[in-house]
Amino acid sequence: MKEDLVLPAPREATPESPGEPLLVAENLTKHFPIKGGFPIRRTVGAVQAVDGIDLTVHVGESFGLVGESGCGKSTTGRLITRLLEPTDGKILYRGQDITHAGRKQLAPIRSEIQMIFQDPYSSLNPRQTVGTIISGPMEINGINPPGGREKRVRELLEIVGLNPEHYNRFPHEFSGGQRQRIGVARALALEPKLIVADEPVSALDVSIQAQVVNLLQKVQDELGIAFLFIAHDLAVVRHFSQRVAVMYLGKVIEVGDRESIYTRPRHPYTHALLSAVPEVDVTGDGEGRRERIRLAGDVPSPIAPPSGCRFRTRCWKAQDKCAAEAPPLVQISGNRDGHLTACHFPEEPTIEAREEDIVLDPALAALEESD
Repeated sequence: MKEDLVLPAPREATPESPGEPLLVAENLTKHFPIKGGFPIRRTVGAVQAVDGIDLTVHVGESFGLVGESGCGKSTTGRLITRLLEPTDGKILYRGQDITHAGRKQLAPIRSEIQMIFQDPYSSLNPRQTVGTIISGPMEINGINPPGGREKRVRELLEIVGLNPEHYNRFPHEFSGGQRQRIGVARALALEPKLIVADEPVSALDVSIQAQVVNLLQKVQDELGIAFLFIAHDLAVVRHFSQRVAVMYLGKVIEVGDRESIYTRPRHPYTHALLSAVPEVDVTGDGEGRRERIRLAGDVPSPIAPPSGCRFRTRCWKAQDKCAAEAPPLVQISGNRDGHLTACHFPEEPTIEAREEDIVLDPALAALEESD
């Protein structure tokens, strides 16, 4: 990408000032029904993909959403962009309730909320040229930028680090990283105020991931676009996001600014996530070593999640209260402003190594003892 390239100003000035709420989700819920029975197919259960979460994304903010596979991150992104209809809860965009808004009501909002999809190979139409793919949103929304749509598309290609002469090429002529850049250009075509990036680098080579993340950060900084950055790579989220929310089995269990989440987490699950991040002991003296936590088993089924705290079946601090009562997402003593945790028995705000590793898998513990 050219270092002296200046990104264009947004089409319209954002009326809100940075720091004000742009999008608010309250008790957002999505249950997918399970059909069964013969000959009449009836609902016999539901997959509780997202089960009552609260999120707030501010104007111009980069907000990270992390968690294990299957925790409901991508479903949350699709609910916020209204690609899925919520089962319950409320979605407010700039103070307007869009939870169950119809097509006509969503029309003026669609251009302001865009999405970058996870798989750059399936999110682009193989029968369309790059020019058609990027100009499509402008055509649908009746936008005619100065100089015409083709000129604007070529500018966008240059912004994302591609050759403007690639206008007439097809997606199969590009690498994975280049295709994701095309997806970024398509999201920028309508100059949105919020972009939901659903694991935008997980399908790319490690050598390309940093380029795409740096591109998104440059766009976010210079255009002031708010991002909901969904990922399972904690290092990428830490690099990109100002605030972070941690999800587990359809619930948000901890929210805070980047520094407090990564250095002073309070929820046991957040501790377990951070302990799984590889580290290198440069000095070799072992000082500053992080804790090691290895959980037993897999995440429970979202069809029949545990009662009370959903993490209790894998938690080393679980007690009877955890099964009887779901912990609220609140600020606990010792946390800074805005750091919320959903745990009855929170951990100490440190990630330093413990005297003994926490190993909840009996088979693994027996194997290590035999060694």
